[in-house]
Amino acid sequence: MAKAFASQSDTAEKNISFTEVGDGLYAFTAEGDPNSGVIIGDESVMIVEAQATPRLAQKVIDCVRSVTDKPISHLVLTHYHAVRVLGASAYGADQILMSDKARAMVAERGQEDWDSEFQRFPRLFEGHESIPGLTWPTTTFNDRMTVYLGDRRVDLMHLGRAHTAGDAVIYVPDQNVMFTGDIVEYHSACYCGDGHFGDWGNTLDAIQSFDVDAIAPGRGDALVGKEMVGKAIASTRDFVASTYRPAARVAARGGSLRDAWDAVRAECDAKFSDFAIYEHCLPFNVARAFDEARGIDTPRIWTAQRDLEMWEALQS
Repeated sequence: MAKAFASQSDTAEKNISFTEVGDGLYAFTAEGDPNSGVIIGDESVMIVEAQATPRLAQKVIDCVRSVTDKPISHLVLTHYHAVRVLGASAYGADQILMSDKARAMVAERGQEDWDSEFQRFPRLFEGHESIPGLTWPTTTFNDRMTVYLGDRRVDLMHLGRAHTAGDAVIYVPDQNVMFTGDIVEYHSACYCGDGHFGDWGNTLDAIQSFDVDAIAPGRGDALVGKEMVGKAIASTRDFVASTYRPAARVAARGGSLRDAWDAVRAECDAKFSDFAIYEHCLPFNVARAFDEARGIDTPRIWTAQRDLEMWEALQS
């Protein structure tokens, strides 16, 4: 019998921070749990990332209400993962925005991802009984879309594949601030189970080209100042490359998934084992890196059953 996933024993409540990253811009963070972003316009508010359940979303709403009473008009979802989208109903936003590709991934694998993540990380689904169903966008975009919150311009962009095939970033030009979703993390492991290792670095290059003054990352502390932004992008780049390289070497010589696991641990443990959710992400990261190195471009769908089979194989 395989031991439990590391995330299943992660039951401790996380401390919430609500950090101003620009004028009227905030990052909701919680010690490596999924972040959300807040963009306050002239007459209304845009939220970036919904959280996993309406009950958890209420914690974001409470923080919003501590700084503004403007209504929440827009909710942007950077990708399709359950822990990011299933709390959407709490906000009452008229507009729910996603990239075209992210919406297609909801249709293709949204329910399977929900079942998989619920099994892996039960604490993040506090109040799961309040989830009304899969979250669908009201509006989608291909490469770029601009929303005006009064005079405040907000650019939604798909800069390339990374954490998923449909990742969006949100850029606020008047403050030179970006919300990156899980493309960039800070002192938190990247979840690469649905990722594209070969593209991730190029997408980071595209983000870096904006030379932003602050980033609200997918997990970890808000990144305020160009120095902190640069360190986080470099660390994310190193994490992704250090996961893929050893797995690719094992795949090239015809080794097994378990061989790839051992090789990735040998390279990554010393550098990243103190990162939030490192142990949770590692088996999924290794499995995806091993697949991509063997020519599987589209990540295979994770299901609750596949999770268990993969975990069992890594311990045999």
